[in-house]
Amino acid sequence: MSDGLRELYQEVILDHSRRPRNFGEPKDCTRCAHGDNPLCGDEITIYVKVEKGVVERVYFEGRGCAISIASASLMTEVMTGMKVDNARALFSRFHHLVTREAGSDNDWQELEKLAVLSGVREFPVRVKCATLAWHTLNAALGEQSQTVTTE
Repeated sequence: MSDGLRELYQEVILDHSRRPRNFGEPKDCTRCAHGDNPLCGDEITIYVKVEKGVVERVYFEGRGCAISIASASLMTEVMTGMKVDNARALFSRFHHLVTREAGSDNDWQELEKLAVLSGVREFPVRVKCATLAWHTLNAALGEQSQTVTTE
């Protein structure tokens, strides 16, 4: 990854962590789940409104590091309007993006704005920060009631 691209990615992450999108608890959510990363203290609650198999809205509340908050913010933007099955498939593709070896394929191009988080794979301890919101959303979509943990 070029230095210019890395710098742009860092700016996007900082922007989403400082001004997270879709932050707060909506009045009309139909599903929610709580996630916890005990290693670094990140905690998140994901609120989802699903109607007729479509993710109408995704919001979140919580606290965490810049990677955790930015990942949750980006996730809420890309998941809105997706069919539940497509949202679950995107979860798998994103997880692959941040956990596989760099350069193993061009999946990052398909994932567009989520590619800014691809660099966390270089820091295995930060992968849990980047994926906490995603695991929690996956639990909410599956209507699981127990707290999601990255441990």
